[in-house]
Amino acid sequence: MSENNYQPPKVWTWDKSAGGAFANINRPISGATHDKELPVGKHPLQLYSLGTPNGQKVTIMLEELLAKGVKEAEYDAWLIRIGEGDQFSSGFVDVNPNSKIPALRDHSTTPPTRVFESGAILLYLAEKFGHFLPKDPAGRTETLNWLFWLQGSAPFLGGGFGHFYNYAPVKIEYAINRFTMEAKRQLDVLDKQLAKHTFVAGDEYTIADMAIWPWYGNVVLGSVYNAAEFLEASGYQNVLRWAKEVAARPAVKRGRMVNRTFGEPNEQLHERHDASDFDTHTEDKRNG
Repeated sequence: MSENNYQPPKVWTWDKSAGGAFANINRPISGATHDKELPVGKHPLQLYSLGTPNGQKVTIMLEELLAKGVKEAEYDAWLIRIGEGDQFSSGFVDVNPNSKIPALRDHSTTPPTRVFESGAILLYLAEKFGHFLPKDPAGRTETLNWLFWLQGSAPFLGGGFGHFYNYAPVKIEYAINRFTMEAKRQLDVLDKQLAKHTFVAGDEYTIADMAIWPWYGNVVLGSVYNAAEFLEASGYQNVLRWAKEVAARPAVKRGRMVNRTFGEPNEQLHERHDASDFDTHTEDKRNG
């Protein structure tokens, strides 16, 4: 039956063959599919992730903390290959029952603290180490405004626009138009905010920037969905200015490499267990 003639049945049933590029991992139930414990490295902070925009938020935050001299922010970053279903292991589900990356376990507490959802991890780390979240109530609130804006908006950009524009097995004009309109509206919101401030929540670099940049910064710079031209990203001059400025930060350059399995080999560090891994374990050096 064509998309134009589709009528929903009275009761939906799961067709395993209808999931497109993600058919092998999408399912209508939660929980573990297999027993496997997660590895634990030498540092208190154990991150289980993949270098998607959501994963980049946390590794950027950790690298920014280390750049500030916060030695306690040293971490092990273990690769979770979501295309192979690693997120459905019993160990991962124990850290995040929602089976989504990133997930963090902090072994500096007794018992270890689990933190899931990227925004929650950013907030946890900001409060734990006292950086990138303003102390004054107004600045803190504005930063959290934009952090939660991202958590509510990014699904429209990724699961909406990105999916139907880039991944869906069929191009549905209505869906692409619907989510393109929303993506452009969100970029306009950001552009107007960044016309008044250096960074998203004001003139201070915060977890709001770390949350928003991997999605919206990468989109306008052409690193996500190859959609910069389609979205006329050049029209959002303030977003572009901010995106380039954040991208140039050394900690951001490092953070976006961690758990990355795509792109140029010198941009991929599949696992990170020590700062020296950037010099010795990127894929170009491992395979060179």
